[in-house]
Amino acid sequence: MKRAISAAIAASILAVAANAEAVAPSDVAYDEYGAVAASLSGQPGNAEEGATAFGSKSIGNCVSCHAVTALADVPFPGNVGPSLDGVADRWTEAEIRGIVANAKKTYDGTIMPAFYQVDGFTRPGKAYTGKAIAVEEIEPLLSAQQIEDLVAFLVTLKEE
Repeated sequence: MKRAISAAIAASILAVAANAEAVAPSDVAYDEYGAVAASLSGQPGNAEEGATAFGSKSIGNCVSCHAVTALADVPFPGNVGPSLDGVADRWTEAEIRGIVANAKKTYDGTIMPAFYQVDGFTRPGKAYTGKAIAVEEIEPLLSAQQIEDLVAFLVTLKEE
């Protein structure tokens, strides 16, 4: 009987998790300081995937601006942004999520890209480039799950 109940509970948890939907970029709830309390994907992040995104020039490209000792093997870390060693001791998970999603909500004027934003851009349009994408077709730079993966990685970076 205990096994049947345990199996039923596990199945319901998995069903809820499988049906969790990502929060649309325009629906993200930022607090007054830019923190985002709830997961954007409805799923926990994977720290290993987050480390991959951080160090990959084709995904997050975080390494172009930020250095992290834990990823010393990733070539050419940048120094435009601060080192993220100990970031989990400086900010909460919600603050880190908000900064990764849209740092401009926390630091007005920052040059850090808004990785989970699809509107509010100044775009020159087709008359200037011939390549402008329609506003309704703009995708965020990272998916909700990739944001959660990065957050899962960044919260592991504590001072030693």
